[in-house]
Amino acid sequence: MYQPNEFDIARLKERATQLSGQIKRNKSGALSDDQLKPLRLQNGLYIQRHAPMLRIAIAYGMLNSEQLRALGRVAQKYDRGYGHFTTRQNLQFNWISVDDTPLALADLAEVGLHGIQSSGNCLRNITSDALAGIAPDEILDPRPYAELLRQWSTFHPEFALLPRKFKVALTGTPQDRALVQIHDLAFEVVEVDPVVTFRVRVGGGLGRTPILGPVLRDRLEWQDLLTYTHAVLRVYNELGRRDNLTKARIKILVRAVGVEHFRQLVETEWADLKDGIHKLPATELTRIKQSFIEPDWTPATELTKQDVVLSGMPLTRWTNWLARNRLPNRHLGFAAVLIALKGAGRAPGDVTTAEMDAIADLADRYSQGFVRVTHAQNLVLPAVREANLYALYCELEKLGLGHAVGGLVGDMVACPGGDFCALANARSLPIADEIATRYAQLDAQEDIGPLDLRISGCMNSCGHHHTGHIGILGVDKDGAAFYQLLLGGHSGHGAPAALGTIIGRAFAEDEIADAVEQMLDTYLERRNPGETFRETVGRLGKAVFSTAADAIRTQTARRDGASHQEEEA
Repeated sequence: MYQPNEFDIARLKERATQLSGQIKRNKSGALSDDQLKPLRLQNGLYIQRHAPMLRIAIAYGMLNSEQLRALGRVAQKYDRGYGHFTTRQNLQFNWISVDDTPLALADLAEVGLHGIQSSGNCLRNITSDALAGIAPDEILDPRPYAELLRQWSTFHPEFALLPRKFKVALTGTPQDRALVQIHDLAFEVVEVDPVVTFRVRVGGGLGRTPILGPVLRDRLEWQDLLTYTHAVLRVYNELGRRDNLTKARIKILVRAVGVEHFRQLVETEWADLKDGIHKLPATELTRIKQSFIEPDWTPATELTKQDVVLSGMPLTRWTNWLARNRLPNRHLGFAAVLIALKGAGRAPGDVTTAEMDAIADLADRYSQGFVRVTHAQNLVLPAVREANLYALYCELEKLGLGHAVGGLVGDMVACPGGDFCALANARSLPIADEIATRYAQLDAQEDIGPLDLRISGCMNSCGHHHTGHIGILGVDKDGAAFYQLLLGGHSGHGAPAALGTIIGRAFAEDEIADAVEQMLDTYLERRNPGETFRETVGRLGKAVFSTAADAIRTQTARRDGASHQEEEA
């Protein structure tokens, strides 16, 4: 991962001091709330439903143990003792005060963390595959290229006040674990010899108008990464809507003019940029790579069958954990380990100060101090020697973090929803907790098999509900919270990306978990041997599951009618 230097840390401290002065001027009346808003957003500070929220950018999901401890200290010192990992590999503090924000940012600057590019109408925190650099199917490690983009864009004046937020992702694998097709701009490595070459996608996104980003350019050499991005952003900055917030994203512009015409506009703009000062020389890539610190990958002993069969150990839990939470690693004798921040009684992605400290300790002991954040709101220890897997598992069990739920219904994704977000139409976390409680038993989850369930509290889609095998979307109906169900989505990992579609009418808050259970029961009853939920939906059709979910309304009506009769009696 990139190692911040003295220059980086000094700039981040300056930014924290600058924000402190801006807040003081706002308090004195010298700076209005409207004038402060874009300045605080440029540092990740929002005003949410109940309190301010500070979002910390975690560049392409990479952390070290020192940074994780620093996040834990900020949570304890300035918040309520926990943080929330998001679907864009960031961390949010949901109860921080405006006055404490510069202090928290100054503390985090010491370890190279900040809130820049985590909010506002700018080029946002760049994301990537949580297994970048270690995935066996990887063509090329995309992180140095993500770092090149990050350093170039962080303080770029042209990108500070775009028509709307702009999200960028890079991946180095054929399998899409970085959700590249739902980003405003994305780069996929397609070739490394004779030169590193990317496929470029543009105009993807979720929200009110979900779109999988079309290919803008089949081949872009790595030296042109910055200049081509600049050309795309210049076209967007000039032509993007600024009069209508819901039509301001680049996906709307691409759809309005057509991808062919948009490509022509970009190519025309690029003609004046591609041989300019931002065409990347090999020395710049070398500089970036030299700033990376990686684990010692000296080949280690691989896990054997004898290692798995351990006397006195409940084999089901241990072997299930190995099957679900041990992730592939290209380095001999090493594994990546998923730490699922999920379960009944826990909001997906939430982690306490004590847990952050404990995970940082485990990272030091078992993963050479390296930690990663996934798009599914979990953490990964990327450099665990396979001989240490059992010891690590035992430590995670003691902490209550040994959930063997990777890829199962218990690994669901959910945004903070109406409990925190001022934009939300409905609460996400109680729905996630009710479903997690119903399927708390691992046997029940294993029986269902692979299932990607995602929940968003509004159309902004922070829970990525369109890409779930089952998606749940909170909507407002005459001032009451209701939930729509979507089926058929897929993130692109292991199969082509797909967007789910709404089935049936919306469900009330006390019906939605029942509706999900009805669909899963229907799947268990009607699946073919070895068939996944998504495959069964594809074979039977969505109408079968819509009918199953809708049966809940009849049961609810009967129950409500019986209760009414009892009251009258």
